[in-house]
Amino acid sequence: MKKFLQNRRLLVAALLFLALIIWFALPGSDSAVQALTAESVKGPFNITVVTTGEIRAKHQTDIDAPGPEMREAGLWNGTKIQDLVPEGTVVKAGDFVASLDKSALMTRLQEVSLEFDKKESELKQARLDTAITLRDARDELLNLASAVQEARLEVEQSAYEAPAIQQQKQLALEKAKRNLEQKKENYTTKVEQSATKVAIIYADLQKAQNSLNRVTTLMQKMDIKAPEDGMVIYVRDWNGKKKGAGSNVSPWETAVATLPDLREMQVVTYINEVDIRKIKEGQPVEITLDAEPDKKLEGVVIQVANIGEQRPNQDSKVFEVLIDILTKDESLRPSMTTSNKILIESYKDVVSVPLEAINAEKNVSYVWVKSGGLQKKEVKIAAVNDISALIYSGLSEKEEVFLSFPGDTAGEALMRADSTAVVPKPFVDEVLRKKLDDYLAAQKASKRNENAGMFNMIIEDEE
Repeated sequence: MKKFLQNRRLLVAALLFLALIIWFALPGSDSAVQALTAESVKGPFNITVVTTGEIRAKHQTDIDAPGPEMREAGLWNGTKIQDLVPEGTVVKAGDFVASLDKSALMTRLQEVSLEFDKKESELKQARLDTAITLRDARDELLNLASAVQEARLEVEQSAYEAPAIQQQKQLALEKAKRNLEQKKENYTTKVEQSATKVAIIYADLQKAQNSLNRVTTLMQKMDIKAPEDGMVIYVRDWNGKKKGAGSNVSPWETAVATLPDLREMQVVTYINEVDIRKIKEGQPVEITLDAEPDKKLEGVVIQVANIGEQRPNQDSKVFEVLIDILTKDESLRPSMTTSNKILIESYKDVVSVPLEAINAEKNVSYVWVKSGGLQKKEVKIAAVNDISALIYSGLSEKEEVFLSFPGDTAGEALMRADSTAVVPKPFVDEVLRKKLDDYLAAQKASKRNENAGMFNMIIEDEE
């Protein structure tokens, strides 16, 4: 009974609370929420795309596992990283960076060692068999040569015997000669056969020796050293995770870590397919470090991907955008996260209102203005950003506009905007534009020189 009374009290309290909410929300209530307003403002108006990114070095040296050697040794599935120095470690050329798991290679080493020993034994056996076989064949040739000599003597001694006996001795001589010639031909064939057999086994032995040499050489390269001085930065796998101890290294994707050149840094970011059409090479960027929000860095878009990609944990396609950091700052480090404000267009001394104030009706945009009474004004919109609309006709600065429906508007006529008003043009900072254009031109010239140098190296190698 007691529990029933408690439940009843709770139900009555909930119904009373719901009734109070409905009463306060009624249009005639004294406590009704007042419609929100805001003032139109005059000043700069910027259209930007804001995105997050990650800093990386513009140029870097890869620290690679011995991929070609792994393929030659038959490690098609690669191997795992057994040990790796902590990320951020400063190393000198030749210093230890990582070691790869040698267990699979040890198994392969045993296999090729056994194969080499087997072929070496086969070669020794083939040479012994050849020596014995050819020695027996030479002895047989000597015996046959002696038989021919004996038959020749018997023919000479039968000169005074009966013609039948002389003929018999002559036939025996010719037979002995034929046997000797046949054995000589057989001996030549045996020599060639033996030489071919030994050559085949020797070729197999050389193949086994090469395999053993490759595996032995690879064994020495399983401890990876730094190719030059620098700071070790881990590379990322296809799924975006950084490689570390236990990560697999493929013979075709050999990068274990990198040594970035910290003198030139850039931001890599990804723009969704809705905003990517706004992004162009040469646009200025304001970069903010998540670690130091008060620090502002200057940047410029240098590359926009033409093809989208599916990134981990993202539902839609995104496009990679590279931003060079123009501000020199020695505190910048790879993998720092950034907020990037890419400037699409900029206007000076224009009127703008919050997007919530804009209404639309039959292809006409208008706002509700609080000016003594209530006015419905048509507005001409030149551009919009994430929060505001640029008004170039129909509204002046410091007019109070409603951000929500103002209430009873029956009978309010639309005040038309000046249709002859000129749409404002975006402002261009000529000094900044020249600075960015000069930078892009220098980067493209450097890239052309680099490509020409690589082409010349290829030609020289071919010659």
